[in-house]
Amino acid sequence: MTLNHIYKVRVPLLLLLLVSSVTMFAQKGVQQQFNPVYTGVTSLTIAPDSRAGAMGDVGVATEADVNSQYWNPSKYPFSYSPAGVSLAYTPWLRQLVDGIDLANLTGYYRIGDYQAVSGSLTYFSLGEVTSISDGYTIHPYEMAVDFDYSRMLSETFSAAVGLRFILSDLQYNYDDEVTPGTAFAADISMFHSDYVWLGNRECLFNWGLNASNIGSKISYDGGNTNQFIPTNLRLGLSLKIPVDEYNAFSINADANKLMVPTKPTYRQFLDEEYGEDFIDNSYSYSSEYQSWLDAMGYNDISPIAGIFKSFHDAPLGWKEELQEIYWGLGVEYGYNDQFFLRGGYHYENEYKGNRKYFTLGAGFKMNVFSLDAAYLISTSQSNPLDQTLRFTLSFDMDGIKEMFGRR
Repeated sequence: MTLNHIYKVRVPLLLLLLVSSVTMFAQKGVQQQFNPVYTGVTSLTIAPDSRAGAMGDVGVATEADVNSQYWNPSKYPFSYSPAGVSLAYTPWLRQLVDGIDLANLTGYYRIGDYQAVSGSLTYFSLGEVTSISDGYTIHPYEMAVDFDYSRMLSETFSAAVGLRFILSDLQYNYDDEVTPGTAFAADISMFHSDYVWLGNRECLFNWGLNASNIGSKISYDGGNTNQFIPTNLRLGLSLKIPVDEYNAFSINADANKLMVPTKPTYRQFLDEEYGEDFIDNSYSYSSEYQSWLDAMGYNDISPIAGIFKSFHDAPLGWKEELQEIYWGLGVEYGYNDQFFLRGGYHYENEYKGNRKYFTLGAGFKMNVFSLDAAYLISTSQSNPLDQTLRFTLSFDMDGIKEMFGRR
């Protein structure tokens, strides 16, 4: 689909569309309280794979698979296969506009029994955009490349560190004042996996932690203004319960917190500058609001300082800080480790983005490859994430070697 766009604004319409898809929608009557955490490069928060996508976007503590790179790279040393590659595809925001897609290529290689290297390439296409003034057409996109090293520090515990390069190319007619956005980031993750007894059943209990996108800000105007990237803290638990020799199910839960400072709201600006009774629903004072943010020092907060500030800066105190935690619950049933059924629920507070949805999916696994699919059903009004379908195809390198070896 082709969109008309006037490039006189500093932030492209498509960037606003992407931000709104991740941080919408306020219900009528509560707009003044709607205060999501704003970041740039929000495509980094889109879960790429279908296994986790079918379980409410839960994956930091689930059993290791090829797509652990996004959720928790420290799981790779626990993988049964020595190497794997996967390709994931998500047609995104199809309820709003065509041509927006997310593609992800992930791979890992285990070095011996205790360590692994892994990497991924994520490409987010924002479709086709045509300028009204000159008819010039561009294809804006965002992409990220990352590499991780993971190692088992004991028989039950592992850790990983990683680096990421981020590129966001959203505009055209670049000059000294308008440039593609670039940023660098690091990840730190941990994973613990051990067996516990529940009655007479030996169950697998995992917990995981991943602090991702710890890095520089991103700028689209040569550094004159900067945006935080979505630095995120993810914690999770997983319990796998065997029913018999062939059947098992797991219960999984994740909690997430963006470690980015909460921006002072437009309402706070109006209250301070014009009084609490002043009403402006047109945002006609937006330029003054930006100057006010500068005076407040928000734009001067460093990424590291922002991480610590993010835990105590919400205007309504701890009540609002707790609202910034979004979580997911997921279950997975497996038969003979070959056929899988999955379901889950994802929740985000209505004042912080209002992403609430059920997910379901299925998977099929062979020695050589596995295929997973996930479907999203929104429970919040007018959510463009509704009816999103994801596919992931994964290959087991060990299985491929065995297949060709037999020939």
